[in-house]
Amino acid sequence: MSRYTMAQIVTLTGVKAHTLRKWETRYNFLDPERTDTNIRYYSDLQLKKLLNISVLTRKGYRISKIDKMSDDEIYKIISDSLEEGDYEDEISALVISMLDMDEVRFNELLRTHIVKNGLLATITELVYPFLNKVGVLWGMNKVMPAQEHFISNLIKKKMFASIDLLPYPHKDSPSILMFLVEGEHHEIGLLLAYYIAREMGWKVYYLGQNVPIDNIKQVVEEIKPEYLLTMFVTPAEDTINTTIATILNQAEDVPLLFSGNPIGLEKVEGDSRIFHLSHPKDLISCLKK
Repeated sequence: MSRYTMAQIVTLTGVKAHTLRKWETRYNFLDPERTDTNIRYYSDLQLKKLLNISVLTRKGYRISKIDKMSDDEIYKIISDSLEEGDYEDEISALVISMLDMDEVRFNELLRTHIVKNGLLATITELVYPFLNKVGVLWGMNKVMPAQEHFISNLIKKKMFASIDLLPYPHKDSPSILMFLVEGEHHEIGLLLAYYIAREMGWKVYYLGQNVPIDNIKQVVEEIKPEYLLTMFVTPAEDTINTTIATILNQAEDVPLLFSGNPIGLEKVEGDSRIFHLSHPKDLISCLKK
């Protein structure tokens, strides 16, 4: 069982610390454990409960009424409310389904959102912020590797299936080369970029994860892309600038789009070929030019 501090619960649920303390003293649904030094901590079960309660409070339910509800009643209300398409509620539901490793629930949430809003909106407004939440949990060591791989593979299956349904780009379409460098294995973000570029009519050369940088030069010379795109999910800060500089040396004059932590770019930050993407919408803007 994982333990969450109050600060971590605030980050994950959006419920303020003083509100948590007030709920604890007034209602029965919240009863955190305490360490030997009297510091509160919360369990997985309490995190899931608070994620659900945060959904209900956003829907206007009074906390005094929520306190009297059973878990089944809460689940029923939330299930019905998700049909209204509130992104914050859906993100919370995705987090819970990940913690429970509930494939049916997770797939149903994604499917419903895709049918209503299309895959591109689902990627930018639902999957991307959900992955940020997963990143918070991962950084706190609160997600088991099995949970992370479970959800990652579900999303990747959706992405590959959706990409396969897109029409092939015209032979004269602009092209982009996408890859993750050696040591980078988390490719969901890259797949999101793959879908966005293909959906916008670009020709994508997708090399996937763990690609040796010294392979890039030959590929660039062969396909002559308009952009390179890579992502840094798990790098050491002091290696990012060196890695980017090495990629640029392999790529001649081709601009590099990258996402991830921009810290450590002192040696290359003045290079006009570098563009940092902080959100999928930044990629869309680049590809529209």
